[in-house]
Amino acid sequence: MTDTSLSLTRTQEAAFASEGAGVRDYLALLKPRVMSLVVFTGFAGLIAAPGSMHPLLAAVAVLCIAVGAGAAGAINMWYDRDIDAIMERTRGRPIPSGRMEPAEALAFGVTLSLFSVMLMGLAVNWVAAGLLALANAFYVFVYTIWLKRRTPQNIVIGGAAGAFPPMIGWAAVTGAVELESIALFLIIFMWTPPHFWALALYRAGDYAAAGVPMLPVVAGQAVTRRQIVIYAVLLAPLALAPTVLGFAGWLYAAIAGLMGLAFIALAVQVWRDTGERAARRLFGFSILYLFVLFAALIAEQALVPHFVHLAGVALGLWG
Repeated sequence: MTDTSLSLTRTQEAAFASEGAGVRDYLALLKPRVMSLVVFTGFAGLIAAPGSMHPLLAAVAVLCIAVGAGAAGAINMWYDRDIDAIMERTRGRPIPSGRMEPAEALAFGVTLSLFSVMLMGLAVNWVAAGLLALANAFYVFVYTIWLKRRTPQNIVIGGAAGAFPPMIGWAAVTGAVELESIALFLIIFMWTPPHFWALALYRAGDYAAAGVPMLPVVAGQAVTRRQIVIYAVLLAPLALAPTVLGFAGWLYAAIAGLMGLAFIALAVQVWRDTGERAARRLFGFSILYLFVLFAALIAEQALVPHFVHLAGVALGLWG
């Protein structure tokens, strides 16, 4: 980090607006785009789990997952405020732009984190609460503080933090960590590196300027493109695990198979095409991929049984 960039960061922190941060700034701290995918996968884990929950408790569990994820994002922004001020993608965030004091963001994040874990434990169960606490601690201490600025494997290992939500949702229903929830964890864990490396390919300059050793910066674009293909090829069959383990059916398997083939095809395009467009396309599709995969799981669990029941009723009436 240069003296100039450090002085710039201190100046921006000192430029905290006298009227204080607004509601939009607090919402921005929660990283709502990231939170939405976290909440969705957590909800999918809750729906896919065997057993049932009272709707109010299910809503509380999903709320705790959302608040916990947002809290970790706020603490991440507090710690990364120096490099956020340098990167074009993040310099408009509340702290580097001077709209919020760092201490205020830290207090907000820590308070929400403790609140979400305690509420999950008291209202739902302590297994789910423990997993939520582990996810937050992993994101803050392992990824943000330890790995992100030290190794190009930051997103490979640190990506585990974002893979916990379906396991937390599952534990909210069952009170246990089971093989099925671990399978959902592994799907997101394997999805994370190619997703973020696609972004890093066309944001490599940003990461290099901030001193973040993302794979394209350290190992080069060619190695990164090859790794994206490898992870895509490994992810496609892994995504079929819910059907293999028996908690998803053939509808899910068909959708997961088609989406996996499309993921591989786009990854191969990134490998062959050194331009920015292919990487941007894969990054956008990777978000759609995870959404469709877990939407298929939710739809199969929530809707298909009702259609089967209605079909049975209709056949009975016809007979």
